[in-house]
Amino acid sequence: MATHRSKALLILARIHFAGLGLQGSVSRVTYATSASANPSGRQGFPKRGRKDSYGTARKFRKEAEPRAVKMPVDQDWPTVCPVAIPFRATAIPLPVRMGYPVKGDVSPEKKGNLELVKIPNFLHLTPAAIKKHCEALKPFCTQWPSALDTDAKCDQLFPIKVESRDYVFAGPSVRTPKACVIHLRVKLSSLNLDEHARKKMVKLVGERYCQDTDVLTIKTDSCPLRQQNHDYAMYLLTVLYHESWKTEAWEAQKTVADMEEYGWENSPSQKNILETLVRMKVAGQGDGEEVREQLLGRTEVQRYKDSVTRLKNEGPSESSLLQYKEAVKKILSL
Repeated sequence: MATHRSKALLILARIHFAGLGLQGSVSRVTYATSASANPSGRQGFPKRGRKDSYGTARKFRKEAEPRAVKMPVDQDWPTVCPVAIPFRATAIPLPVRMGYPVKGDVSPEKKGNLELVKIPNFLHLTPAAIKKHCEALKPFCTQWPSALDTDAKCDQLFPIKVESRDYVFAGPSVRTPKACVIHLRVKLSSLNLDEHARKKMVKLVGERYCQDTDVLTIKTDSCPLRQQNHDYAMYLLTVLYHESWKTEAWEAQKTVADMEEYGWENSPSQKNILETLVRMKVAGQGDGEEVREQLLGRTEVQRYKDSVTRLKNEGPSESSLLQYKEAVKKILSL
């Protein structure tokens, strides 16, 4: 049986040398401490070989087949990936490859592939898993109202639409600043606004109003919480609505140059076209007001009105100028 002991060696050596006429001796003392090795060689370490310390042969367990090979075709997939977990090559029966191909070869296979473990996966959100979750949530849901069977009825009864987004964020924190952003959309036609209030509303909101879709969009992202941004967006819409209905003293002093858009009524274009038609004697018998209403009700006059309004509001373009040209030719019978 080997014994462990420590041995201290004291080596005293006297080095004699001579050089360049210098005679003498220099003494140096060197201390060395070392632990004596086990005479048997490898005590405390497992022995290598096919036999254990008792001389019996060791039995090696045969490597079992991976779960992906033994998995049946109709496997209940939500039981394999019930939640978001890293990629496991032995449990995913898919020939997935990922990584840089070496020397023109294909990408490395899934077994032992660390690139597949690094990235998040959505194997727990398969159609079968989503359907199973929906079935579990269905008892807690209410039936959709039968009165809201069309989109038009939904827009009529619920004109205000609030949009927010949730993000799947892979990081040290599940919070992301983009999740608190609120987009509030409403059509101005669904609000109780007269002509003056509508024009003032469009002037106040500026670029937030889309004239093509008649939709006002209010975006709020200054508050840290989503509910705070939602309340702030509703507050802004309320303030804009009440401010639009106010009529200031200076608004009565507005001239034609101050108008937000071109108005056909009592405009120089309307007076000129009426005078031109009277000279052409296209109107019937009657007093001045009846003749005016008769001329303004003609189809060619309405087309001329639309072309002039479009040209003034949208500016000159190829289509607007062509429409104005055709309207003038129709009135003058050219």
